[in-house]
Amino acid sequence: MTRFIFITGGVVSSLGKGLMAASLAALLQARGYRVRIRKFDPYLNVDPGTMSPYQHGEVYVTDDGAETDLDLGHYERFTGVSARQSDNITSGRIYQTIIQKERRGDYLGATVQVIPHVTDAIKEFAKAETQDLDFVLCEIGGTVGDIESLPFIEAIRQLRNELGRELTLSVHVTLVPYIAAAGELKTKPTQHSVRELTSLGIQPDVLLCRCEHPLPETERAKIAAFCNVRKEAVIPALDAKSIYAVPLQYHAEGLDNEVLRAFGLESEGEPDLGRWDDIIDRQSNPEGEVTIGVVGKYVGLADAYKSLNEALTHGGLSNRVKVNIKWIDAELFEQSEEDIATALEPMNAILVPGGFGERGSEGKIAAVKFARERHVPFFGICLGMQMACIEGARNTAGLSGASSTEFGPTNEPIVGIITEWMSEEGIQKRETGGDMGGTMRLGAYDAVLDGNSHVASIYGSKNISERHRHRYEVNVHYKDALEQGGLVFSGMSPDGELPEIVERPDHPWFIGVQFHPELKSRPFAPHPLFASFVKAALQQSRLV
Repeated sequence: MTRFIFITGGVVSSLGKGLMAASLAALLQARGYRVRIRKFDPYLNVDPGTMSPYQHGEVYVTDDGAETDLDLGHYERFTGVSARQSDNITSGRIYQTIIQKERRGDYLGATVQVIPHVTDAIKEFAKAETQDLDFVLCEIGGTVGDIESLPFIEAIRQLRNELGRELTLSVHVTLVPYIAAAGELKTKPTQHSVRELTSLGIQPDVLLCRCEHPLPETERAKIAAFCNVRKEAVIPALDAKSIYAVPLQYHAEGLDNEVLRAFGLESEGEPDLGRWDDIIDRQSNPEGEVTIGVVGKYVGLADAYKSLNEALTHGGLSNRVKVNIKWIDAELFEQSEEDIATALEPMNAILVPGGFGERGSEGKIAAVKFARERHVPFFGICLGMQMACIEGARNTAGLSGASSTEFGPTNEPIVGIITEWMSEEGIQKRETGGDMGGTMRLGAYDAVLDGNSHVASIYGSKNISERHRHRYEVNVHYKDALEQGGLVFSGMSPDGELPEIVERPDHPWFIGVQFHPELKSRPFAPHPLFASFVKAALQQSRLV
């Protein structure tokens, strides 16, 4: 019997609904329940694939190739349950599907309307592939009262009536602001938000109140009285020192117990939160620290590299060290070598992440050169690997004109767009001037590693599967020239056509990967590449 938990947000955006959903799912999972989390996004983009990171943060990619909201990264990291294409839906995708049906004549001449057609499509999405699950948590993006989220609110209202209250629950996340001049927490915004939600036909069962100061019992009782919920169902949610402390914090406030009580389920004993206690212990009591310089393009917005940030943290947990991340704008390195040395000499390791476009590319190449020449641990991811190949071609293989066709015409296309490749579904094709959305090499692909390579020893295997998101590939025709320059191709696609990993055997730690390993890292299962990279940074710090 599958139960549905609908999570909405009110008052303001960015209250952390995704983190709340992930934390609640982790608590239910720790009690032995099978869970899955879904995200409903009200925007009209079909998916976030073509959106700027400055607009919406990173694009999270699933094994089956879906470009999704970054909240799905939280879901995976907290539960270990791999997300799927069916776990993220947008208004754009809903309307696209409906319009395609209308054009085919599937509606038999009926007038296509928001109700019932749009709301029915949303309900079908919510209920799809939910067999053998105990709980499905559905997070509604946006803020209650936004016009674009109304069809989703209406859909979950209908679902609550159709499935019954014994199988559905509404959790509303609100803000209880602190007015410094008055020295008081104010409950009125929460009251108004609940009133707005109730006017749309949904009475919340549990209120999660974000606040910067402890919520007094008097204010908790006041919220309960005005919002028509039990006092025990008003859950304070104070800021945490670490996102990985949130499940423990919510459990201490009784969130999981209240959710189970609302469903009429018995709370048998305490959940097994041992692995979360271990994570917090490792974070709170590090035995060292390292500083890693991330030379990127979107360093002004932390969410643009959300999974990368977390994967580096996981690498620190694995080695029981604190990882200090220094975000460095790649464009700063395009002025002088003196600027490069000033910025990078204090770093224990250097990482060049993924990205798109020419801006900052020469700065990234300069960072690769610094790491290679100074024997500083280097990790290149996606575009970072491509920049490592271009740097190697220019400075160790004698190809001074080496570049990428992504940046314009070049006589030495070390990196170029591919128009055809093999996947599990067969040959995939792409047109050079085709649509941008969904036309990259997306999702999990296998790679075969050289058994004598550094990466094979790190993985402990010759066969791996990693998630990809890129449109350009390293040109395999330059493999011999690059290897003569010391850059070894240690990982290839199974057919030997697409380079997946490069490394320098004469360097302490120099690895570039075409895929995004950060997407598969978990706090309780750090990705081996990040664990090894942070370990190399720690060894480098001891040499200084």
